[in-house]
Amino acid sequence: MKLKLKSAFCNFDKNSIKFRLWVYFIIFATLLMLVLWFLQIFFLNNYYQEMKISAITQLAQEISDEYGSDDFSEKVLEESAKNDIFIHVENTDGTVIYTPSNDTGRRFSYMYVKEMGMVKNELAKTGSKRISLIIPEPGTEANTLAYARILDDKAESWTVLYIFSPLYPVTSTVDILTVQLGYVTVISLVLACLISFYLSRRISKPIRKITENAEELAVGNYGIIFQGGAYSEIKNLADTLTYVSLQLEKADTQQKDLIANVSHDLRTPLTMVKSYAEMIRDLSGDNPEKRKAHLQVIIDEADRLNLLVNDLLMLSRMQSGVVTVSKERIELGSLTRSIVASYDILAEQDGYVFETDCDGEFPVFADEQRIRQVISNLVNNAVKYCGEDKKIRISLKEKHGNIRCEVADNGMGIAPEELDRVWNRYYKASTNHVRTTSGTGLGLSIVREILCLHGAEYGVESTPGEGSTFWFELEKCKQ
Repeated sequence: MKLKLKSAFCNFDKNSIKFRLWVYFIIFATLLMLVLWFLQIFFLNNYYQEMKISAITQLAQEISDEYGSDDFSEKVLEESAKNDIFIHVENTDGTVIYTPSNDTGRRFSYMYVKEMGMVKNELAKTGSKRISLIIPEPGTEANTLAYARILDDKAESWTVLYIFSPLYPVTSTVDILTVQLGYVTVISLVLACLISFYLSRRISKPIRKITENAEELAVGNYGIIFQGGAYSEIKNLADTLTYVSLQLEKADTQQKDLIANVSHDLRTPLTMVKSYAEMIRDLSGDNPEKRKAHLQVIIDEADRLNLLVNDLLMLSRMQSGVVTVSKERIELGSLTRSIVASYDILAEQDGYVFETDCDGEFPVFADEQRIRQVISNLVNNAVKYCGEDKKIRISLKEKHGNIRCEVADNGMGIAPEELDRVWNRYYKASTNHVRTTSGTGLGLSIVREILCLHGAEYGVESTPGEGSTFWFELEKCKQ
């Protein structure tokens, strides 16, 4: 048992959300109780007096407003009885306008003769139209609130309103409140502990679960779905981590596919190089014609390896943001015609047909070297998959303020569900295309990255059995 307690104590984390939230709740509840105690116990007497003065002042204003009316006496009598106060109205020459009479059962004016004299002297001394005093009662803890207000100072003899109200001791009230606040304090602290414990567990539980899943993610177990519980912030965190997890899984799959495809593409030329080198060593070393043919195969395979490495390096640099584009005004028409002209040898030797519709200059703002690479890759792709008629169409046209370039073929086409994936590295459509020229399988991926660097729109339209059209759009130069 001691070992378990020691282990739990050692694992106790003072910086955890659970502990901090519990502490904050307790501190908040404690401060709230301290403020309540301070206000109710220490300020109660002053607060009671201030409220009493405020109420008497308001009542005096109401009586002043009624002064001179026919029912003035009834109004004063009603307020006196309702508020348990003594009201007296008289002129400074001694003429009594109102005072409680004997038959009402109320106190007579002589009950506050001394207090009234003190108020008169203070009123005369200050020269104010209203005054209030707290007069202690000798031999008791009670006080009297004495209030005076001049109702009419136009005549030679002023009319003065006197109001006297007892201020009862609040000691008994304070004692009652002390007991009540004691219960309230205990109950509040207990509730604060329970609520903070519940909330801290409810908040920390999904975070602990996310942490456990993140540890799985760290060791390479991708594709984890994170659960965020009921709180928006934690749920957003879980959704973000889920997205990261799925992206890591996707990247891991692509990395494995890349390694597999690169390994495959490297194995073939390396095997060829090794095989023909052995043939030169063992068979054709003394035969110049065979040796030359075998050496040419080695050279061709080395060129293929070099092309593969260059394409991989180019794609990696573009995806990492190392490669940038240097835009300038270029004539896309002239550029396209020069690219197509470089394929004349395929037309002469292999019977390919290149149809162009790019008369004009079609000025755009782009990186000439990169756009040349885009168009060349699209034409190379069309050459590989153009079908038996070996016909490729290249066209330029203006569309909605942009220059649209299209490269089309009449090959087998691409299934609709595969259109978005043709831009991926090493992706091969499910149709049985046969490459008639060498390549690395990275051409369309490089096209996508270059067009993304230009902020250009691009896409592919294809109908299985009828062919495909790859296109991109660049903004036309205004001048």
